[in-house]
Amino acid sequence: MNKIRVALIEDHELTRVGLRTALQQRSEIDLVGEAANATEGMNILEQYRPDIGIVDIGLPDMDGIELTRKFKESQQNTEERVTRILILTLQDNEDAVLAAFAAGADSYCMKNISFDRLLEALKTTQEGNAWIDPAIAKIVLSQAKKPVPESEPPVTNKTVKINAAEPEYSQLIEAYPLTERELEVLQLIVEGCSNAEIAEKLFITVGTVKTHVRNILNKLCADDRTQAAVRALRSGLVG
Repeated sequence: MNKIRVALIEDHELTRVGLRTALQQRSEIDLVGEAANATEGMNILEQYRPDIGIVDIGLPDMDGIELTRKFKESQQNTEERVTRILILTLQDNEDAVLAAFAAGADSYCMKNISFDRLLEALKTTQEGNAWIDPAIAKIVLSQAKKPVPESEPPVTNKTVKINAAEPEYSQLIEAYPLTERELEVLQLIVEGCSNAEIAEKLFITVGTVKTHVRNILNKLCADDRTQAAVRALRSGLVG
């Protein structure tokens, strides 16, 4: 099995050393580089093009969200190896979470996550799927349920990627209704479950889960699990 090439960008020395040590002890992980600030982190990401960059939001010279946005923009229209970004954060406020979504990060973890769960998140992300921390999913759900005052215009800047008009979702759902099983799978995706966990919880095979996930993405016109989860939350498909 090919190793997952990882770069670590974290300014807190004890956290960085702890993560580095834990990652280096796993045979399936190849830690290609680490940085204590965004400038060095950007250089490492561009030089080594790892499979995944673990990026802390609270970097000293440029926050991790801005770093993610700049790096993702640099990857557009390139044939080089695509690097996915896993945001690691202690910030569980709505603004930080939604900004991370809009910046193009692929997976989202709170720093109090266990290492086994972080390893699972890395594997899920490397497979091309999003891993969303359940705590973050709850934040997005809370934000999605807030009524928008009629006097305020819709937000169209930083959160445009996930703030599509609700009628659009309604039309998608009416045109391509999800089955009961697909709704169950979607709920577990929002809760941050991997394909293997979904299979175990629903007593089905991982292959069947992948089929359901593919159908869900097609019906919601979503590019990935993250986008599907956000659309599901905003449309009220899951709760």
